[in-house]
Amino acid sequence: MSHPGTDFTPSTYGGGTLPKGVRSRMIHGVNGLDVHLLEAGYESSGRPLALLLHGFPDLAYGWRHLLPLLADAGYHAVAPDQRGFGRTTGWVNDYDTPLAPFSILNMTRDALSLVSALGYRRTAMLVGHDLGSPVASYCALARPDVFPSVVLMSAPFPGPPALPFNTAENPASSVQPNTENQQLTAALAALNPPRTSYMQYLSTREANQDMWHPPQGLHAFLRAFFYVKSADWPGNQPRPLQARTALELAQLPTYYVMELGQTMPQTVAPFHPSDAEVLASHWLTEPELGVYTEEYGRTGFQGALQAYRVFSDPVLTAELRLFSGRTIDVPSLFIGGKSDWATYSAPGALELMKTKATTRMGEIELIDSAGHWIQQEQPVQLSKLLLAFAKEVEAR
Repeated sequence: MSHPGTDFTPSTYGGGTLPKGVRSRMIHGVNGLDVHLLEAGYESSGRPLALLLHGFPDLAYGWRHLLPLLADAGYHAVAPDQRGFGRTTGWVNDYDTPLAPFSILNMTRDALSLVSALGYRRTAMLVGHDLGSPVASYCALARPDVFPSVVLMSAPFPGPPALPFNTAENPASSVQPNTENQQLTAALAALNPPRTSYMQYLSTREANQDMWHPPQGLHAFLRAFFYVKSADWPGNQPRPLQARTALELAQLPTYYVMELGQTMPQTVAPFHPSDAEVLASHWLTEPELGVYTEEYGRTGFQGALQAYRVFSDPVLTAELRLFSGRTIDVPSLFIGGKSDWATYSAPGALELMKTKATTRMGEIELIDSAGHWIQQEQPVQLSKLLLAFAKEVEAR
C-alpha cells in the first residue's frame, strides 16, 4: 500500500504488454466503486491531469499506447476501467440489477469523484471515446468548472433530450408517446432480410451469454470484432446517411444493423482476419488481445452492456432532461477515424453536435488509417491532435 485509499495490482497486469512508464493501480471509495486505472506521468506531483474514458467493449487498457505520449508531454494521464468494466468493482454484475447506478449521470459522478480522489480540482484534458463520449459530454455540461474542455471521440453528442415545449397551448402534443424507436424497430424487422439495431440486440438478456461463451471461443470473437471495426477491414467506407430510416440504416455494416436472430459472434465470424492479417495488426497483437480475453473471460459483458439499456430507459432519459436546452460551452473537439462508421451511425447527430449541442467546437478531425479504435490504431496522430487542442485551450 502506498497510502490509504490506493493500492497497486501486481505488475503482472497486462501480461507484460504495458508500455514502459504505465502502471496499474486501484483507488478505493470512488462514488461507491473501487476503481482500477492505468496511469503514466505519476512520478512527480503537480502535473496537469488528463482523464481518458473508454467505451465498449474496451477497457482502460485501450489507452495503453496514448498514456506514455501524454506523460511525455507533461501530463499525469489516467485511464480508469469504467463502472461495469474490467477490474473496477462495486457494481452488481446481473441483468436484473437496477439500472440507475449505470446511468449517464451516475457515471458522470464517477468521473467527478475520481478527479477529486486523485487530488485535483479540475482536468486539463478530458477525452471520452464511444460510450465514454456521452459521459464526457455530461461532465462538461454539468461541471464546466471541473472539466474546462472536452474531446469527444467516435460518438457525436447530439445534446440532452428536450422537454416538451409550449404544451400549455397544445395539450395534445404533451401526451403523445414517443414511438419513433418502436416504429424504426418494426421497419428494420420488415426489411428483407429482417434486420435489427445492434443497440437493441446488446440490450437483450441473451447478449451477455452469446458474447461471453461464443461457439468460436471468446478470443476469436474479440479478434473478429476488433478487426471488423478497424481500418484494417476494407469494408469500412463510411459516409453520412441521409435520414434515420430503416432503408438508410440498412446501409451500415452488419455489426451495426444486424440480421434479425443472429448473435454478435455469428455476425462478425465471417470477417475473422487471416493469420497474415492478425500478424499485420501491430496495434493489437495476440498477447494484447489476450488481455481483453482474460478480462472479459473473468467478468463477462453484462456490466458493460448495461449502458445500452440505460439509453432506452424512460426514467433515466427523463433524468437527463434536467439539462434540456443546455449546451456544452467549454472548448470542445470531435475526433473520429476516417474508416469508422460510428461518426455517422446516428444520422444527424454530427450536425446537431456542431450546430446546437456545443458553442465552442473546433473543426471535426478525422484521422487517416483509423477505424473505431483510434487510440490503439493511431495513438501518435491522436496525441498530436489532443496536445495541439490543449495548447489552444490554454492560450485562450
